Amino acid sequence: MLLFAPEMNIKKRLLDSARMARAIRRMAIEIVEKNRGTDDLMIVGIRSRGVPIGERIAKEIEQMEGLPVPFGIIDITLYRDDLTTIAPQPVVKPTKLPEPIDDKVVVLVDDVLYTGRTVRAALDALIDFGRPKAVMLAVLVDRGHRELPIHADVIGKTVPTDAEEVIKVKLEETDGEDEVLIMEK
Repeated sequence: MLLFAPEMNIKKRLLDSARMARAIRRMAIEIVEKNRGTDDLMIVGIRSRGVPIGERIAKEIEQMEGLPVPFGIIDITLYRDDLTTIAPQPVVKPTKLPEPIDDKVVVLVDDVLYTGRTVRAALDALIDFGRPKAVMLAVLVDRGHRELPIHADVIGKTVPTDAEEVIKVKLEETDGEDEVLIMEK
């Protein structure tokens, strides 16, 4: 059975390349301020679009503070509560953490915070690797409509949306350009 996604049109451009860069810079500054420096800090990108955003945040922090920040990648595929609906045989990519997370302040990074289910899955996956001192959440866009009691500690842009709208994040690393769009049917 083939399902076709309805045609989506651009409703509004939320961020262009320059505004996205500024938002990520602000997020990096806020992470360092909330952590009171970079001690015990680790940035972990949630596959897939959280990875390049997390890498950019880690680079910004390194430029500001003069010290590299450990960066890791977490795959949440097997922790999703909708695993049976996404694909008959989902592809699991590796989780790569540069060092143990025990007693670290782990900053989970994702592109869009919506229902909170992705973050719940990321928390479950993360705990399988150890016991962090604290976990923070940084998202490029918070669009509301939470189904779980999850909130972001660091937000690039908050945008109230209708449930029918879709936030599309394009990144240079994956799409050849940086922009964030609101799409509608």
